[in-house]
Amino acid sequence: MRTCGILMPLFSLPSPHGIGTLGRGAYRFVDFLRESGQHYWQLLPIGPTGYGDSPYQSFCAFAGNPYFIDPNRLEEDGLLTRAEIEAADCECDPGRIDYQMLYQRRFALLRQAAGRLNPAASDFKRFCGGNSFWLEDYALFMALKRAHGEASWQDWPEAYRMRQESALERARSMLAEEIFFWKAVQFLFDRQYRQLKRYANQNEIELVGDIPIYVSPDSSELWAQSELFQTTPDRTLSRVAGVPPDGFSADGQVWGNPLYDWKRHKEEDFAWWIRRLRHAGGIYDVVRIDHFRGFAGYFSIPAGEDTAKNGRWETGPGIPFLHAIRRALPDLRIIAEDLGYLTDDVRKLLQASGYPGMKLLQFAFDSREASDYLPHHYGRNSVVYTGTHDNTTTRDWQESAPPDDVALARDYLNAPPGSDLTEAMIRAALASVCDTAIIPLPDWLNLGREGRINTPSTLGGNWVWRCAPNALTGELSERILHLTRLYGR
Repeated sequence: MRTCGILMPLFSLPSPHGIGTLGRGAYRFVDFLRESGQHYWQLLPIGPTGYGDSPYQSFCAFAGNPYFIDPNRLEEDGLLTRAEIEAADCECDPGRIDYQMLYQRRFALLRQAAGRLNPAASDFKRFCGGNSFWLEDYALFMALKRAHGEASWQDWPEAYRMRQESALERARSMLAEEIFFWKAVQFLFDRQYRQLKRYANQNEIELVGDIPIYVSPDSSELWAQSELFQTTPDRTLSRVAGVPPDGFSADGQVWGNPLYDWKRHKEEDFAWWIRRLRHAGGIYDVVRIDHFRGFAGYFSIPAGEDTAKNGRWETGPGIPFLHAIRRALPDLRIIAEDLGYLTDDVRKLLQASGYPGMKLLQFAFDSREASDYLPHHYGRNSVVYTGTHDNTTTRDWQESAPPDDVALARDYLNAPPGSDLTEAMIRAALASVCDTAIIPLPDWLNLGREGRINTPSTLGGNWVWRCAPNALTGELSERILHLTRLYGR
């Protein structure tokens, strides 16, 4: 079946609270998707963000972002008052997120709401019990972070860093109120998120989630289960993730994420990954796995290196990993993010998995050499995008890409100079043979650089774009619906 959808981060939704939430703006966006004939809403990772505010560097692989909890819905639940919400909100740019302001104000508001939550309530106890496999460690981790001035767990006193049981027992007693707060926040997030998902599914909209392949170095997973990662006996990282030097970067990139001890995972029949994917399958309808090539082979860099020059390629878990996932989760629907330079082992793994890979039109038009991303190379079992969150908008691409590349795109797409290249790329994606087409909302809005979501390998100015409150018009919905029907989606 030919389908299509829109990529739109939760944080980019219009709302009066400085960031997109699980409130009225999210429900309106579901209505917009339905009216526009769409089938999918693709999200970015929804976990709690740390340094740099990146959704791909989360304090926990299972938790939800507290910023997404909608204050108005908490008022409806009797957990906040209108005066408290108004006191916490502030005048802010509706087109940009101010994360510092959110950090200073939102948690105080959530503490007021959590203080009115009944810890003996059956739904809260049921949530805590059903999620204890990650929630207990996460809540203790966050409580200890606050007790140590938000420092990374690697900088905590040795007793906590090494998880000495006597120290952890003391912390659970001394920080009981703070631990309850972090559990309460996750309960409130989960309740609002599942209500939204239910509404979306009732309106025949499916949610496409996004999970990073790696966890953050400052995460509850690495702290609580360091034996699953490449660490030294004193729980520090021995090797970290990145990408090798290439024509774009002579030093390569050092991401700094912990690498998995795949031998240990295989001995446990990939139990941790199965728990992670089972959880993802419970909150999303389709799961996009970022950096899928890391399951075939991954680039490993000695910890502490400033460049990737001394890194090396290592073999990933490969086919045995896929078999374990298939046995445990036979109905899980996955999109494999397979972008970039692909080697034969990645192609073979993707083919063996049966998962659809990704095609990007912005990668297609390289005037120096023929590209596999040109639409005439596409197969049905693929998901096509004009660009992703890591690309600039198509309008900015045509203004900033090498002129020869833009000229090639115009020639290929039959879009003469002066015509709208964004429109041509959207039409090419929808017209392609790919079973699924996903268009980022900034492209539907034909935004320029101001609509870019992230610029990889940079800090500052990322993850802050917000959709204007009046942007989702009936006229735009009718245009999307027309093109959706025109190309049989």
